[in-house]
Amino acid sequence: MSGSPAAVDTGTVQPQDVQGAAVPGSRLPATALAGRAASGTAPLGAGGALLIEEREFDVLVVGSGAGGGTLAGELAEAGLAVLLLERGTTLPLVDQNVANIDLFRRRRYHPSEEWIGTDGDPFAPQMVMAPGGNTKIWGGVLERMREQEFCHLPMQEGPGPDWELRYADLEPWYQRAEALYRVHGEAGSDATEPRRSAPYPLAPRPLEPFQELLRDDLRRQGLHPYRLPLSVGESAEDPSGDAEGFGLERARRFPGFELRSGAEVLALHGSASGREVRAVEARIDGQRWLFRAHHVVLAAGAVASAVILLRSATERHPRGMANGSDQVGRNLMRPQLTAMLQRSAIVHSGRYGPGLGLTDFHDGDRNVDYALGVVRGGGGVLQDPLFAESPPVLSLVSRLLPDPALEWLADRSVSWWVASAVRPDPENRVSLRGERVVVNDLPNNREAHDRLVYRWLAVMQQVERDPATTVVQRAPIYPRGEAPQSVMGFACGTCRLGSDPARSVVNLEGRCHEVANLWIADGSILPGCPSVGPGLTIVANALRIAAAIREELGR
Repeated sequence: MSGSPAAVDTGTVQPQDVQGAAVPGSRLPATALAGRAASGTAPLGAGGALLIEEREFDVLVVGSGAGGGTLAGELAEAGLAVLLLERGTTLPLVDQNVANIDLFRRRRYHPSEEWIGTDGDPFAPQMVMAPGGNTKIWGGVLERMREQEFCHLPMQEGPGPDWELRYADLEPWYQRAEALYRVHGEAGSDATEPRRSAPYPLAPRPLEPFQELLRDDLRRQGLHPYRLPLSVGESAEDPSGDAEGFGLERARRFPGFELRSGAEVLALHGSASGREVRAVEARIDGQRWLFRAHHVVLAAGAVASAVILLRSATERHPRGMANGSDQVGRNLMRPQLTAMLQRSAIVHSGRYGPGLGLTDFHDGDRNVDYALGVVRGGGGVLQDPLFAESPPVLSLVSRLLPDPALEWLADRSVSWWVASAVRPDPENRVSLRGERVVVNDLPNNREAHDRLVYRWLAVMQQVERDPATTVVQRAPIYPRGEAPQSVMGFACGTCRLGSDPARSVVNLEGRCHEVANLWIADGSILPGCPSVGPGLTIVANALRIAAAIREELGR
């Protein structure tokens, strides 16, 4: 569906080369490139021909995960001409639903790029660069944020942020997101669940037989386990719900949609005034391209979207595009995650999805009145990519075990993930050191998370002491460990939304304060870090932003 590219041998673009003239073979004025050239940053198209896509799109979307894939489907269905640039290529089906020992034997879901971590050492982040992004391995658990999380949730180190948005603002979009992603759940089963305008669109998925028994064991201790709401696809070959199935496949049904995979976005090029994005520069198969659209949406994830803005510095935007507030890259948040293993008294398959959730300690416990977090059954050890990645001690032991021993361990273990939110901290940030990406990420709210871990350990032991318990049994040790920095799938906060341009990057609609046709629709704009995970909130927010763009374009 693309038009014929126009080739321009740019060499090194100098400011005097681009004042007022039009770039040959394109309607793109050369003044759109002046700011980038004058800034002294990496020369545009240096060392070869620059291809310019002649077609101009209504909307260009960068990234195809929960935000980008959802938004692209929504806009394509509205009849808009949508170009989606995705850095990765299609993930083979065999790598999408791994449920065997091979999950530990092969290092999956890591791009070749390395980032510099908090300790100064390089690390390879766990990310999926493919259509669908990290939703390919997110497990399909989609929960709504709790109402109190939107405004100063009491936390151990002080109140959480005020989103300025309220739950009521997102509730209709949550409802649409659950319908779009075919979420199976049971309203009213979780005591902390926020109010709903309608039931879940589909009935909850059945639990494994041993999970049913474990739920009864937990209830006898006065706890309130519930079936986790799960997104389930319609394909028997790929049953997990993800943004490729519910976003991109939807978009592909419409003639105005085009997907360019293997496209690494390098920079955004602004108008001479700096108030608009005039072109998006990307590398495809080693060749640099320019693409044009009336509106541009970044949805590449909390790290990549911030990096694109930082790399797009010009004289008009010396700290990075849309970064007059100096907030781009700051306030990086990842929930604290600790994996815990319990010994099963019943041999099971080790291959099953997440089933049970508990929020009994979300708002505190008998000793404290600040939020602690949530507990979630991790699913089968052989089907949990997050467990295969972390924590280091557990994953290292798992990798060293011979295959029969690993099967034995998986068949006789119950895994739990304990999750606690963190507060935004401007010193936790994504930055650049030359061309290298630096991720500084020191968790806060540590005491609350430690309290929740030990609180859950006490619950596990209490259940095991109950004579009526048949599912789990006492063990001399309870292996546990924290997820490493490489687990970046839940990252958020680096381009926070807000009404004050001095303290935020985008407004409450998701539009950049300083660049009129630039929007952001991924986890980077979330002002806080939901302990239940950001997935459904990102999808709902993407639908809300798509509605604003449609209104802007008269659709």
